[in-house]
Amino acid sequence: MRAFPIYGWALPLAALALAPQAGAPTPWPQGVVKIATQSPLSGGQATLGEGVRRGAQLAIEQLAGALDKLGVKIELAPFDDQGRPDVAATNAGRIVAEGSILLVIGHLDGTALSALDVYREAQLAMISLAAAPAVTDLNYANASRISGRDDVQGVAGAEFARTLKIKTASIAHDGTTYGWRVAEAFRKHATKLGIEVIGFEGMQDRPGFDRIVAPLRARQPDLMYLAGNPDEAARFLREAREGGVRARFMGPDALASPDFVRMAGRVAVGTYYTTTAGPLSSYAGARQFARAYRQRFKNDPDTVAALAYDATATGLKALETAIKEIGGRGSPRGAVAAALRKVRHAGITGAIEFDEKGDLKKSLYFVFQVASDDPAKWGDNKEVMRLELPPPPLKKQD
Repeated sequence: MRAFPIYGWALPLAALALAPQAGAPTPWPQGVVKIATQSPLSGGQATLGEGVRRGAQLAIEQLAGALDKLGVKIELAPFDDQGRPDVAATNAGRIVAEGSILLVIGHLDGTALSALDVYREAQLAMISLAAAPAVTDLNYANASRISGRDDVQGVAGAEFARTLKIKTASIAHDGTTYGWRVAEAFRKHATKLGIEVIGFEGMQDRPGFDRIVAPLRARQPDLMYLAGNPDEAARFLREAREGGVRARFMGPDALASPDFVRMAGRVAVGTYYTTTAGPLSSYAGARQFARAYRQRFKNDPDTVAALAYDATATGLKALETAIKEIGGRGSPRGAVAAALRKVRHAGITGAIEFDEKGDLKKSLYFVFQVASDDPAKWGDNKEVMRLELPPPPLKKQD
């Protein structure tokens, strides 16, 4: 799932005003404990955001029985971040000000980074669905991630390239943090596997790509790896094919969209792409979940809804552990955040167990191949490989 990292943001004054003072004790809620979701419930991503809310709601309805027996009623508190960092940060201030909220499920993308420091000050645990590496690379004790990482897509791509017996590869990226990071991860791992990298270029803000295409035409690498937005990747692919480049093409989940096919046309057929989240049908345990979701909400779930369900199920286990271990004494939010690091859960989307910085110890990564130049047939794309890979280790500070 592509993330959009946010840099240079400043927290709105409202968020700072609502956030409790660092280190201020928060009493245990009496009777009712709330789990908040932060996702876009309005705007262009509202369908995905509703999946987060509904997935969390279904998990609470199905799995909160153990907490009921402890005399704790779990309620959902959904917040609409509109997919905007400033709104997410303002919501974060409101969330931490409500003492009954002990866990946040979300965010979908880089909006997580705009809210994370507010949550950290309040010791409030967040289980993010975002793939942006910074969510956990900051090594905050309260931040965890339920999906794979963008940068490890580069590793997955290189592993797949090895199965194709690729000997030479050239790489292009769009100059964003996302594009460069995935491209660099692919370069490093491909080199480690013995694949010769013969080019590493930025393709951003170019009216044409002849400066990159000409050397490719001369050297004809076995693989071209494109880490960038669908528009630039599609333009590059068209020009490369028209220029006589015969390489296979591959990229991360920025290409995992019917828009890529719509813009690239027939030359997109055969392109490979990786993703941190396959279609729901890719997960063996999803059938029962999908049936229950349809019965409850009268529409079909997507993978985001399943991730939110798994995140909430994991959070409910952490809440139960925290309540049993400290018996209502101490900081409830800190106890829940600490308990999350100990949870093991067999989820719909895979085994859930966090490492020291909040990444999953193993995450699934999928490789698909574009099957048709008809965007309406995007669902016909074929899964060609599935990998379970660890995150990169925590970087030690000097």
